[in-house]
Amino acid sequence: MVEKLNLSVLEEDRDYVLHPWRAQQDRLGIVVTGGEGVYFFDDAGTRYLDFYSGWTHLTLGYQHPRLVAAIIDQVKRIVNVNPDYVNEPAARLGHLLADVTPGDLVKSYFTTGGTDADETAIKIARAYTGRSKVISRYRSYHGNSYGAGTISGDPRRLLLEPALPNTVRALDQYCYRCPFGLAYPSCQVHCADHIGELIELEGPQNVAAVIAEPVVGSNGGMAPPPEYWPKLRQICDHYGVLLIADEVITGMGRTGKWFGVDHWGVTPDILVLAKGLTGGLMPLGATVIRRPIAEFLETRYLDAGLTYQSHPVSCATGVAAIQVLQDENLIQRAEQRGRYLEAGLRRLQAIHPTVGEVRGLGLYWTLELVRNRQTRERLVPWNAPAAECQATQEVSRRLLERHTKVSVRWNNMQIAPPLIVSEAEIDAGLEAIDYALQGADQWYTGS
Repeated sequence: MVEKLNLSVLEEDRDYVLHPWRAQQDRLGIVVTGGEGVYFFDDAGTRYLDFYSGWTHLTLGYQHPRLVAAIIDQVKRIVNVNPDYVNEPAARLGHLLADVTPGDLVKSYFTTGGTDADETAIKIARAYTGRSKVISRYRSYHGNSYGAGTISGDPRRLLLEPALPNTVRALDQYCYRCPFGLAYPSCQVHCADHIGELIELEGPQNVAAVIAEPVVGSNGGMAPPPEYWPKLRQICDHYGVLLIADEVITGMGRTGKWFGVDHWGVTPDILVLAKGLTGGLMPLGATVIRRPIAEFLETRYLDAGLTYQSHPVSCATGVAAIQVLQDENLIQRAEQRGRYLEAGLRRLQAIHPTVGEVRGLGLYWTLELVRNRQTRERLVPWNAPAAECQATQEVSRRLLERHTKVSVRWNNMQIAPPLIVSEAEIDAGLEAIDYALQGADQWYTGS
């Protein structure tokens, strides 16, 4: 036993901790000991530029002093209470969210993260409509529990099958590789009409909700045509179907507006938040509902509950995060820095033939990597096993060599720095990406 206590952190982690989304022998092995701003540090003192905000959740960077102070202050007051009771931070955060969310989104149910916030949204939609079916999209990701994973279209859902019933998936608004073989704008945004067709085919009387990310998340980062969300709103209204916006990634300023749907002037019936809701420092999610649904739940039993629901420390951090976004003008800054980042990414596209498309909004961008720009053959196959991903593994290796964190998943490179990022830090990230793409270019087969 004494000998075991002398294990290094890496050895203890290897022997006793499971890591997500990987075979355990493939863990990264970086021991993170601290962080500040857009950087984190390992146990050797090496500084890494986090150009993906953790998992897009550290929107205000590492150890933002106002968030840390809010956590410490609330811990001194009271750490947790029975969720049956009222606590001040939750009440205050609910009020603030009602102020900044669009339209008549008025009341919030606070969870521990995005997965259970999405599941709560589905529960509420089914209760409110009396219907059971949910339409999602094939490239969506809504969480990793059995229910949220089933609703997702992400390939990770395949590991959960046989899945929960009554989920129907639509094809995506993927203009670069339109699944309908059309081209915008002559397509008249058929990808939205396609969801209307599915509602008809499934029977409108059976469909409770359509759930979608304003910008597709980890499965490609596709921003839709400007007509897509207004059209989706019209379709859902026509059939009496609720529209759920999964803003776990796009909410709280990530796209240069408070919420992704704000780009198109759309108010969803239910809006789901997490990640940046606390600047990423504490676990918290929120299911925010419109006034008619809130009035319905005044007399309808809400079949949902969590031990750590409305956690006071998390909610206090959420209050501080909203105040930081407002006081430091970070949402406008994200829009401005996003334009600067986009310009740099387009310069890299002109240099590197493997960059097929640059797409995104605000500080959320994706490079789609290809072997051939003319045929748009992917750099690695979609959902390919690791043995077929040597090209993108080389990209990841080169990024790590430059001590820069970017998400590389199959043929997509996703960039999402904290909203506090400076132009100089963007330049440093672009330099690392430039170096990484040189490793990808050797696999290019086009002329």
